[in-house]
Amino acid sequence: MKLPRQCAILVGGLGSRLGQLTTDIPKPLLDCGGRPFLAWILRELSRFGIEETVLLAGYKSERIERFCRDIPSLLPKPMSVKVSVEPEPAGTGGAVWYARDLLADTFLLVNGDSWIDTNLARFFAAAAATAASGTLGYVLLRSMEDCSRYGVVERRGRHVIAFHPRPPANTSGMINGGMYIFDRDAIGFMTPSCSLETDVLPVLAAKGLLCGEVTSGYFIDIGVPADYMRGQLELPKRLRRPAVFLDGDEIMKDNYDWLGSRYRNLLTDGTKEAIQLVNDIGLHAFLIGNKASVAQESCTELNLRDIHHLMADDLLAYGCTIDNIRNFSSYSHAMIDKHKQEFPGWSPRARMIVDLVEVWNVVLRGSLLVGGKESDLRAGHAANIPGHLFSGGNLSDFLQTRLFPHRDAN
Repeated sequence: MKLPRQCAILVGGLGSRLGQLTTDIPKPLLDCGGRPFLAWILRELSRFGIEETVLLAGYKSERIERFCRDIPSLLPKPMSVKVSVEPEPAGTGGAVWYARDLLADTFLLVNGDSWIDTNLARFFAAAAATAASGTLGYVLLRSMEDCSRYGVVERRGRHVIAFHPRPPANTSGMINGGMYIFDRDAIGFMTPSCSLETDVLPVLAAKGLLCGEVTSGYFIDIGVPADYMRGQLELPKRLRRPAVFLDGDEIMKDNYDWLGSRYRNLLTDGTKEAIQLVNDIGLHAFLIGNKASVAQESCTELNLRDIHHLMADDLLAYGCTIDNIRNFSSYSHAMIDKHKQEFPGWSPRARMIVDLVEVWNVVLRGSLLVGGKESDLRAGHAANIPGHLFSGGNLSDFLQTRLFPHRDAN
């Protein structure tokens, strides 16, 4: 499997267990801490390189289509959002079948009424690593103390071998977390009316075509009133995060301003491990930089985007992600007028930091900046972000001591 850049989201259920709450609105569009639950999902997906989503709609599909027109204002990064409407109730597998012409060769599929707050890049990397094994699906599993509401998934090694019905109360085990990565050949096991959970996944498991990755991240399913009320309070607190701002000029072994359109793996020692650490503990990872080469026209903005895209794939394959990148191509000898901009009282880096803080609703407490020059630290200070001077060495070791200053070294 390839690294997924597309996600299909199941948003067509009736939400009958929520009673009157879903009389006029699909469950994924219910307000959760000031924005629709689905908007939180899309926001999180954008952190992990998902550039396109297909909403698999059914019940109240017109509300889903209206949501698509409004979603750009709720997202910190651009994302293409399409809708596939099942002609009649088709089940979770049938919804995928009807959207088959819109789906990529490798796609992520998630439930629109639940979320696991975890480093999805590890899940993506694990699935991509099984590409040569003939596996058609990868499911994210969540370990739980009480699986009685969901049923238990059995695994042998990485292979999922069985799905068992709901056990007695207080039975621990692994549940299906409602997140999957599929090769589009898996659609061949689906029909116009089928359940992914009961008709498709067990068959893939029986044929040795389904693997699973286990996580213990925060899990919320808003399918019942008590958990929906819990999610309204908990989800915003979980998903509004502190951030680590990394200066792009300091995480490279060499200055990549002059690489043009060709990406070389010049990341500073420990960079991937450092970013993975940030992802694992649930903080945003942002990259900021001032690309003088763009202003001088030795590297075009399109070249630079290509470099960042290649770097993003490199990081995802390792199991980590940069949530967002900001660059300001200012330079004192800029050859392009649009790069000759003045910001009285503000450095370009400070403006980039403030922009990221605003669009991602970053929590300042616990945030930090890693830079290579005193001017970088001043930019962080101007945005109320404490800075740490990195002068070389292993970035992961450096960041560990800044994130966990009181941890016993022994």
